[in-house]
Amino acid sequence: MLVKIFPDKTSLGQAASEHAAGSIRRATAQHGRARIVVASGVSQIDFFNALTRTVEVDRHNVELFHLDEYIGIPSTHPGSLRKMISEHLIQRAGITNCHLIAGEAGDPVAVARSIGGELTAAPIDVAFVGIGENGHLAFNDPPADFETEEPYIVVDLDEACRRQQVGEGWFGNISQVPRQAISMSVRQILKAREILAIVPEARKATAVRASLEGQITPQAPASILRTHPNVTMYLDNDSASLLSEELREAGSFEVPPGRVDS
Repeated sequence: MLVKIFPDKTSLGQAASEHAAGSIRRATAQHGRARIVVASGVSQIDFFNALTRTVEVDRHNVELFHLDEYIGIPSTHPGSLRKMISEHLIQRAGITNCHLIAGEAGDPVAVARSIGGELTAAPIDVAFVGIGENGHLAFNDPPADFETEEPYIVVDLDEACRRQQVGEGWFGNISQVPRQAISMSVRQILKAREILAIVPEARKATAVRASLEGQITPQAPASILRTHPNVTMYLDNDSASLLSEELREAGSFEVPPGRVDS
């Protein structure tokens, strides 16, 4: 895993967007289209802004999936992850081929199975992910399921995850945050040919340290990224603030691959 540290989240977003655009162009040149997976959340907005404002890619050859969605809220709800991605990325970029999770539509297991079939029809070229304050990857809260091969699963959201959603302003209080979501599974995320982890802000610093310096364990779900052969993690000075001084001063460093702790 390659880790890059930037002064602030704006410069992080710009650098990550340039990397993302290159990956999309390369996939389009090689396969005729780029199949991408996109995270949501406040921490991704600077990345989205840079990607749609300053970087040119062939949007008509992009096929987009997103990582997760709450169960039981419509796409018009302020906290809907579909709404956030649509407003900040899809509409501004002009992407037309999108597979969005309808979390309020009928049986969530059936919804997960349906979009999972679309996802696994061909390989994913690049996944753009974040890391939660509790270390979650997508909505795979600790202890995450590292074993399931299902592409999308129904998950229970822990209290730390639900409080993060309140803190980000999507919900008025924790009682309004759904207790379940449909999430891409950990193993499915790792099947992407390339992964970019975009992780700014000081509130992510504890999770970043656990992901990079701790054991690879379901208790720190994002630590599993260290088992993938092609991951770049983008940090700013705030999210990197709890890493060792040596790593912070390096600015860019490699984290050796590891194995899941048994």
